[in-house]
Amino acid sequence: MHRVLAAAAALFLSGCSTLSYVAQAAGGEYQILHEARPIASVVADEQTPARIRRLLALVPAIKAYGQAHGLRPTRNYDTYAVLHRPAAVWVVEACAPLAFDQKRWRFPLIGSIPYLGFFDEGRARALARSLEAEGLDVEVRTAAAVSTLGWVKDPVLSTMIPAGDEALGELADIVLHESVHATLYLKDQSAFDESLATFVAGRLTPPFLEAVVGPQAPETRAWLAAEERSRESLRRLHRAYQELDALYRSSRTDDAKRAEKASILSALRGELGYRGVLNNATLAGYRTYDTGAPSFERLLAACRESWPRMMKVLAGLGEGDFAKPQQEEFGEVVDRLAERGCEAPTEGPQAESRSW
Repeated sequence: MHRVLAAAAALFLSGCSTLSYVAQAAGGEYQILHEARPIASVVADEQTPARIRRLLALVPAIKAYGQAHGLRPTRNYDTYAVLHRPAAVWVVEACAPLAFDQKRWRFPLIGSIPYLGFFDEGRARALARSLEAEGLDVEVRTAAAVSTLGWVKDPVLSTMIPAGDEALGELADIVLHESVHATLYLKDQSAFDESLATFVAGRLTPPFLEAVVGPQAPETRAWLAAEERSRESLRRLHRAYQELDALYRSSRTDDAKRAEKASILSALRGELGYRGVLNNATLAGYRTYDTGAPSFERLLAACRESWPRMMKVLAGLGEGDFAKPQQEEFGEVVDRLAERGCEAPTEGPQAESRSW
């Protein structure tokens, strides 16, 4: 669960229907950029804690590692900003209460996305209350990282570095995740975009840690242990999603569905020891970040374990390769590439995408 919460791409700089949202987005981004300092200067500064200096000194190696595995070089993560708050942004997601029908917001250039990111927690909570008043299931979660998809130079943020031994793995995972977005972003396909970034970063981080600090190092072992806990939680969330999806599609009355939903979520909360909000928005949000891994594995195998080749082939996908915008189950799209022997599609109109 930690990576799903930490690696959100809060895409809010391309515009919005309300001036207040644009203003808070622009103001928050300006503050981050104003606080950012070149990483080289931060590392050389003796006032910087030794632990932070050591971790930041490895960021260029993380970026180079990603580039060697097919991720596009960018100007991101050359600077560092201390935020003096527990999160980079607060992310609001909403969903129908008796169906996995997520609310989506539409932006110029990047299309629709199933979340909004706020630099101010109070504004996020206010939107959540208004969405709850509409009868929606709503979750407000924190995100440690912010991606602007190349509109500005994204800095490393203090929120990207947790306190434990898993910090190096977490930092590498987030930098690699957001580097995938900078390499390939398909408009109106959030589940594909986020799940691809989660898959690539999740697969590349362990060998990076092993190469830099060793397979038995505390940093490697701590991150792998955290990832195993995350995977177990995700497996349980997936089962709950399937149970509830079948329930919502059944012919039972709405009252019966609500009662059974409450029972399923109560059991899930107990099993996970979950203290936060747990509802349809929570489960739909997890699906956005964790779908299609088996298909990505098959494609990587078809590409003879070549990450650059896999990323190049995926970059050839277009709008015509998907059955609809915001396609939640996209495994067959990726499987077709594997069946072609890791060859890019040659037909159909290309979707609008961003890559640098």
